[in-house]
Amino acid sequence: MAPRPAPTIRQRRFGAELRRLREAVGMSAPIAGERLGADRTMISNIESGRFGISEERLRRLTSIYECNDPGLIDALALMTGGRKKGWWEEYRGRIPPDFLDVAELEHYATSLRTLQTAHIPGLFQTEDHARALFDLFVPALPRLEVELRVAHRLARHRVVTNSPHVPYVGLVHEAALRIQIGGGKVSRVQLNRLLEESERPNVRLLVIPFAAGGFPMAGDTMMYASATNPHLDTVEVDAPMGAVFFDSPTHLANFRRRLDLAEQVALNPTQSRDHILGIVKRL
Repeated sequence: MAPRPAPTIRQRRFGAELRRLREAVGMSAPIAGERLGADRTMISNIESGRFGISEERLRRLTSIYECNDPGLIDALALMTGGRKKGWWEEYRGRIPPDFLDVAELEHYATSLRTLQTAHIPGLFQTEDHARALFDLFVPALPRLEVELRVAHRLARHRVVTNSPHVPYVGLVHEAALRIQIGGGKVSRVQLNRLLEESERPNVRLLVIPFAAGGFPMAGDTMMYASATNPHLDTVEVDAPMGAVFFDSPTHLANFRRRLDLAEQVALNPTQSRDHILGIVKRL
């Protein structure tokens, strides 16, 4: 089996959960490989996402690890096999891999929660807004890469439109609504787009007003992607050098708590739409 040169976030997440199960029973990777009847290095390669594994071997491995959570085992079984080509794969090698990881997380998520304090949620950005945003990069991006990033960002919108619809809760700070990326005309169209998207039955768009003051993770941009089993949830946080992903139970619990606290200071959906509409009228 040839190793994967660049494991995706989903493949790495699968391996991380198997490593967690192995470590929970205090078993070394070489011993686990021997008990599976495989090469002693195979377990380490699976846990790094470099090798795939069949569903049969996955179920044998979880038995070796004494996992008694049928729901988790079934969820892991759905992640076995080779890489299933998603629409984002056409951009591989052409834009940063973090962009593809985010699209993959969104595609497989059972629900999404995001927090934006300086930017409009990527799923709802208009073409002009996204292009103006990427044009702000220093040093400037090549024109082709800007257009590829814009096309990729627009394609992500299908997450909330495809059937079955993914439930989405977006927390957006008022600062992100008032920063006129691309100028007043572009901002007006962008905010009207947000108003349209907020009417979708699977979308809850919640504005955190300036009057709310401080709140957990103020200043951050993050996404909480729920999986078919809560043990497989993943959090993505934007950082200066690229996306950072979290999946430990402690991290997941803390991020859920932070999002809950941020949501408590946000306006409700109706108030949020009224707030956005008020900003649009003053543009």
